[in-house]
Amino acid sequence: MTQVCKQRDSPKHASKKQAKIDKLLDPEFFKAIADPNRARVLACLIKCVRPCSVTEVAECCSVDFSMVARQLSALAKAGILDANKEGRTMWYAARNKHLSDVFRDLAEAIDEWEAHPCADGSCHD
Repeated sequence: MTQVCKQRDSPKHASKKQAKIDKLLDPEFFKAIADPNRARVLACLIKCVRPCSVTEVAECCSVDFSMVARQLSALAKAGILDANKEGRTMWYAARNKHLSDVFRDLAEAIDEWEAHPCADGSCHD
C-alpha cells in the first residue's frame, strides 16, 4: 500500500527544512578539498598517517614548497588538517578519523532522505 504524504516537498519547501545534511554539506569544507593541488596534498598526508613537514609534503607531491605551504594552510583552516609548529617547522597531519566521520555522516544523512516515504515520487496528495 502506498503511503500518503500530507505535503509533497517542492524545492522551495524542502529548502526551508532544517536537517543534519545542511550542516554536513559545508561549502567551505568541499571548496577546500575540491582544488586539485589541495586534493593531491591531502591524499599524500592521508597515506602518510603521521605528521609531515611542508618540505616532506612538497617532496612527496612534487609541488613547489611555497604552493604546498599555501595548500596546507588552507586545508588546516578548513579543519581538514591538524597543524602544529615546533620551532621553525610546521607539521601537518590529516584528520583521518574526522574525514571518514564527515563522509560517513553525510552518506547516512543522504540515506535518511532517500528513505523518506515520498522520495520515489509514489506518494500523492
